[in-house]
Amino acid sequence: MTTEVILHVYDVTNSDNEKTNNTIMQINKIFKDGIGLGGIFHSAVQVYGDQEWSFGFCEQGPGVFSCPSKKNPMYTYRESIKLGETSFSVYKVNQLLRDLRREWPGYSYDLLAKNCNHFCDEFCEKLGVSKLPGWVNRFAHAGDTAAEIAGNTAYRFRQAKTEIVTASKVAYRFLAGVASNNSNTPTSSSSPGGDSNGSSPGCQAGWIMNFISPGSKPSSSSELENMDQDVINPKQRQDDAQATPRSNSEQHDI
Repeated sequence: MTTEVILHVYDVTNSDNEKTNNTIMQINKIFKDGIGLGGIFHSAVQVYGDQEWSFGFCEQGPGVFSCPSKKNPMYTYRESIKLGETSFSVYKVNQLLRDLRREWPGYSYDLLAKNCNHFCDEFCEKLGVSKLPGWVNRFAHAGDTAAEIAGNTAYRFRQAKTEIVTASKVAYRFLAGVASNNSNTPTSSSSPGGDSNGSSPGCQAGWIMNFISPGSKPSSSSELENMDQDVINPKQRQDDAQATPRSNSEQHDI
């Protein structure tokens, strides 16, 4: 024995502002009725009896609730869609709803990632019927994807700046250490290693010291570091410390 599963779709007109509600109705009319992309909708599933089941926000307790089919007072009824038939018995459907009530607490509601349409999708999947048409929740999926892309981009940007800070500090310390070591090396015109033009390690050290003036530091590293101090986690700081060049005495062996 099977029973029909029906999806009821509403326009989201639960704002206290009539202008806002009218705007949503116009958006749905243009984007759904006009070009078939989607809109801002609430949905609920009816299976057995005259009740429909959906999900919403509440501070405590389960977010799963029921009301008479097509008569949710919070929204404006739009249309119904037959999704197929389930072989679940009334008992099994009730058991499934008890499980969903535990898995969907009201405080977990999220407009983009866990809304009423996501609940209906999961409910229908467990009932073994077709999932919701794509247009019902398309705006939420698009918003969730955009938020994820923006978050990933921001993270990668901060990570890149952190790596620049670290590399800049390491390069500065290394060059400063080489310049300091070479400037302390005794020089002579007859010293081994001098080239045919009379240059010597002392001259090379002088060039490096001119390149790195006393007290100079990479111009942007401190600024970038201050901007993103909060994104450098302890592991990155430890890696930075391990990446610091060896002391001057050890660099003689390089």
